[in-house]
Order: sequence, then structure tokens, then C-alpha cells
Amino acid sequence: MQHGPLLRLNDAEKKRLKIVYLAKWAEGDGTPDKVDGTHSTYHAEMRDTLRDLGYNVEAASKFERLYDHHDYDFLFTMLNRGGFVNSEMLGPLLSTKNQIPFFGATPILRGLGDDKHLMKCAVRNRGVMTPDWMVIRRGAISIEPPEFEWKSLIVKPNASSASWGIGSYDNWPDAKAHAESLLDEGHDVIIEDFVDGYEIAVPIIGSNGPWVLPVMRFYVDDARAIRSYEQKRHLASKDTVKLERLPEGPLRDRVVEQSLKLLPEVWPCDIGRVELKYDEKTDTLNFIEINLSCNLWSKKATAISAATIGVTHPQLLETLLCHSLRRQGVVAPNAVIEYPIDSNGKGSGGDEW
Repeated sequence: MQHGPLLRLNDAEKKRLKIVYLAKWAEGDGTPDKVDGTHSTYHAEMRDTLRDLGYNVEAASKFERLYDHHDYDFLFTMLNRGGFVNSEMLGPLLSTKNQIPFFGATPILRGLGDDKHLMKCAVRNRGVMTPDWMVIRRGAISIEPPEFEWKSLIVKPNASSASWGIGSYDNWPDAKAHAESLLDEGHDVIIEDFVDGYEIAVPIIGSNGPWVLPVMRFYVDDARAIRSYEQKRHLASKDTVKLERLPEGPLRDRVVEQSLKLLPEVWPCDIGRVELKYDEKTDTLNFIEINLSCNLWSKKATAISAATIGVTHPQLLETLLCHSLRRQGVVAPNAVIEYPIDSNGKGSGGDEW
């Protein structure tokens, strides 16, 4: 598979550029929050790492920073849980209006990726398997049982993140009640057939085109259990998930093939993490969702994947940023220095970072 290269911006451009880093906890000290847990730690780490890399970074935690003062060259937007539904689109939309380049993907692609129903329609149209589902939009006339066959159902907000609001049910009355409660809170709802298998994460980053990082497998105590928001944000007392690199072989090749098959729906983008489930008993591989603004904390899947080939967290972040800057013409192509990945798939660059 084609690797890399790692990307680094020259020092003169780092001094010239002014970057606004927009995230809910961008101005925090990294202390875990009572509601958002380690998301606050993650946001502070991102800010500090970008600054340590030599970038001129202003931290901002509210969309208001983007309204009137456009005295910056690039927006690194990670404000995805802004306190209202579909808030992940506002940063990209305001940047588009202000004609300021930004990290991630266009507003319409962010909307597609975050609308689980629409993304499942898109990948199924690409010939990629995904569990049967139904969507219930706010204001629906009625909520009828699924027309597909099922034994268990997953019910969650159609634009949820980090498993917020998710529930698993073996009977329709309870599933319907949960759907109604989410609708009452102002969310569209997706109801999906629960499929057996273990979870797989496929991080894809921008470099010279898309670069598929090593595929990661999630190991959990109970394969049928649903990891909660509290577990993903480290608010729960126990989270036994373990991540390991999926070995080279036919399954890994199949996973990458299916991930690249759906990629044209969301490319160009700077970062994406495709999530799938594989059932060993039936040899079935299912697409679950894609995240175009996935968690880039050093302790999460994308950074862990990169680390398995010797790519450090700072190298990962700078490669992502440089790809975005270069593809949008914020910097000249020759301002970006390339460091090839070696024949063993290992990172390079030494002390440059």
C-alpha cells in the first residue's frame, strides 16, 4: 500500500500564518470536565502541540470569534458539539462565507458524514454493505416498526457523536420509547439492525492524496455490549476496550478496499475514520459510520494507529495541517517539506519535529 509522506511546513510560513484553533475547550487547561470528560484534555493537548510545532495559534472556544474579525489565514475547527443540533457545520459554513480556508471538509460533506442515514444511503449505493436501518425525522407523523427483519435494534440520534444517546433494545415498545424521547429533545433518530462482530477502525488522512493508516481492531469484554458516552469520555469507572493493529492478510485488504470504495463520497477531506464491524461466523463486513472530524487525541484510535508505524503525534497533526494548507492554496507547494515513509512503513524526519 502507498504510504505517506509525512509533511512539515517551513519555518518562514509558520511565522507568517495566523491560525485560529476553534474547539470547545481550546482555552482550557486540560482538566477533565464533569460532562465532557477527557474531551477537554484532548482539546488543550491539540492547542499545545500545534504551538510546540512552531505555529502561530490563537485559541478560541466560541463561534462568535468567526463573526466579525477575519484577521487570520486559516481555521482549524474542531468545535463539533456546539450546544445545538448540526453545530459541526457552522464553523465550515462561516469560513466559507468569510472566504477563509479551514480544516476538515466542505460544509456539505460534513453534513453528509454526520447524517448517519444519508451516509448509509451513499455507501450502499457504492456497493458497500451496511446494516438495515430506518430514519425518523423530527415532526414525523407516526413511528412505525421497522420493515426489515431484526432481533435487536440500535436507537440513537442520527447525528450523534461519541455514542451519546445510544440505546440497544430487544423489543419494539422500548426501542420506540427511546426514539420518542430523542425526538422530544430535538434530534432526528436512526434505528438500525444490530449486527454481530467486532469493531474495526480505518483512519484515513490526507498527505499526497488519501493515506490509509494501519487498520485497528477493538477488543472488548462483551461483543454485544454498546460502549457508552461515559466510557468514551472516560467518565465511567471502567472501560475495557483495547486497540490492536489488524494483521496483514485478506481481511485487512478487504477492509481497506471497502473503505476506499466509499471514499469518493467525501473526498477531498483532511481526516476521516471509517468504522466497520466484522462477523467471523458469517464472514460479513458491514459499514457502520464515518467520522470526518474524528478524535485526534494522542490516546485515541487515529494517533494509536499512526504510532504503530513510528509516526509521532506531532508528526501526525502537522501532516494533517500541511495537507489542508497545501490543497487549499494557503501555502505554496514548495513550502511543504516531505519526509517519505521507509520501505518498512516507518516514519522519518528525526529531530525536525
